[in-house]
Amino acid sequence: MRKDSSSRHILISFASLALLFTSLCGATAFANEEAPSQDAERVFRFNVSPNGYPPYLITEGDQQSGIMWDVVVLVAKQLDYRVVAEKIPRKRVDQMLMDGYIDGTTRAKEWTDNPEDFVFTDPVVNIEEVLFVPKDSAFQFEVPEDLLSKTLVTHLGYHYPALEPYFESGDIRRFDVSKDRDMFLYVLHGEDLDAAIADRLVGKWILRNEGLQREFTTTSTKLSEYGFRLMLRKEWAPFANAFNRELQALRENGRLDEILSNYR
Repeated sequence: MRKDSSSRHILISFASLALLFTSLCGATAFANEEAPSQDAERVFRFNVSPNGYPPYLITEGDQQSGIMWDVVVLVAKQLDYRVVAEKIPRKRVDQMLMDGYIDGTTRAKEWTDNPEDFVFTDPVVNIEEVLFVPKDSAFQFEVPEDLLSKTLVTHLGYHYPALEPYFESGDIRRFDVSKDRDMFLYVLHGEDLDAAIADRLVGKWILRNEGLQREFTTTSTKLSEYGFRLMLRKEWAPFANAFNRELQALRENGRLDEILSNYR
């Protein structure tokens, strides 16, 4: 009997050791499986478009800069993300965002066909459409009626809601140009062209780089003003909320103004 009891104890001990060994192996395997997900780098795939949108997005080869790029990189670093630039043509952006190929892009809500399909951050900066007028011109603008019989240099394919009825009736004429830079050259050297419509920061950026700052003035009256934001898929809502908190901190500590001053 003592021999049987002893054998039984030995069997129980072996079974206990085997169970302990199995548990340890399982715990180790689970830890190894979990470790990569905890340590994996978090990436934010950000659309900068093939040609950028200076000074908001500037693309020079593989190098990126610009107001929106600098802000996104700074905020992403605070949130422990690395930003990867993707160059997606405008017509494909929304679908590729929905399909998960990219995680975010710059956009104003008002420029989006179905804004309810996406999540938007707070505005990083405002897009202000104004008139750029030659400095020696007597041109005045406060209300659209001041533009009657004028010819405005406009960007090909762009819509200007405040002026569309006047363009359609012919009371105000538009002269379309495909490149932002050329708009200002046409106003300076073209015939019977009174002013150019452009975003204030975009226009000032071009004039600074072309050495034309002294050739133009801008109207204080705006044609439109839109908040320029990040547009994300809906599952990125937590990221958008965190982004907003960090963006507010940048406003309060002056870092956002420092970034903006680099491109004015």
